[in-house]
Amino acid sequence: MSAAADLVTVHELRQWFPLRGSLLRGASAHVKAVDGVSFSIRKGEVLGLVGESGSGKTTVGRTILRLLSPTGGSIGFRGQDITSLSRRRMRPIRREMQLIFQDPFASLNPRMTVEGIVATPLDVHEGRLAVAERRARVEAALTMVGLAPEFASRYPHEFSGGQRQRIGIARALILRPEFLVADEPVSALDVSIQAQIVNLLSDLKNELGLTMLFIAHDLAVVGHISDRIAVMYLGKLMELAPADALFSAPLHPYTEALFSAVPDPDPTVRRQRIILKGDVPSPIAPPSGCVFRTRCRYAAAACADAEPQFREVAPGHFKACIRDDLALQGSG
Repeated sequence: MSAAADLVTVHELRQWFPLRGSLLRGASAHVKAVDGVSFSIRKGEVLGLVGESGSGKTTVGRTILRLLSPTGGSIGFRGQDITSLSRRRMRPIRREMQLIFQDPFASLNPRMTVEGIVATPLDVHEGRLAVAERRARVEAALTMVGLAPEFASRYPHEFSGGQRQRIGIARALILRPEFLVADEPVSALDVSIQAQIVNLLSDLKNELGLTMLFIAHDLAVVGHISDRIAVMYLGKLMELAPADALFSAPLHPYTEALFSAVPDPDPTVRRQRIILKGDVPSPIAPPSGCVFRTRCRYAAAACADAEPQFREVAPGHFKACIRDDLALQGSG
């Protein structure tokens, strides 16, 4: 697909959070939550973003939505650079970019009715509507996510976790946005409910023509809904590929380790478990060269000397690994 089909583009995105030192010295160091990430999301596509806790996934999603101002790099939406737009200029764009929160218990105001919660985007972006129209649009949004219209007059504490997440999805979709960031939308739910929510999002994506960034740490969940999957580690992208290709043949050592931990539904299949050594390094002082080298079973001395290039190693399949860079230099 051409670049013209890309709805969202991210180039060398950085999000560094300062650690305050003394009043005179200012920031003494930075937490490099996102450090030079580049990818695009095609119109109508679901891009899954996976990685361990602390890898920077949520920060990527919130920065793309401009809930956080990026430290560096650029963000494009519909071909427009939105990296530095003011709050006033972002306002009409925000109705096209919505967020589903991770925790359905914390993201709903317990003092508001479901109608008030779901209608909040309407109140912000469309001003005062007639009572009947406002109620009708809320009920239509609730019906769309599989909830009864009469739930509009109830309060969040009257619902289960899965129902609350459906309310959050209705709120995100009431303006019919073009782009949706789903930030670990099932991680706080019971396993029995997770599949229902993922299937709902998949159906809504097809029905409404949504483009989605689906953030999660569960590879099975991401694989079910995503067209392509990007793998993050310590603020950087390690691998990006079509979902089928990534599941059938992961190429990066980190992705291999992640997939080795996923249980296979076939009990006769015995998968070699790859145990990563050590702990995830601090994002305040990440390793030199390849950030994964301190835990990589293939690490060599060269891995500490230069940062690997995120390059295409097969059609549509990207990977950041020093071994590939050295092989290309040797073939040249």
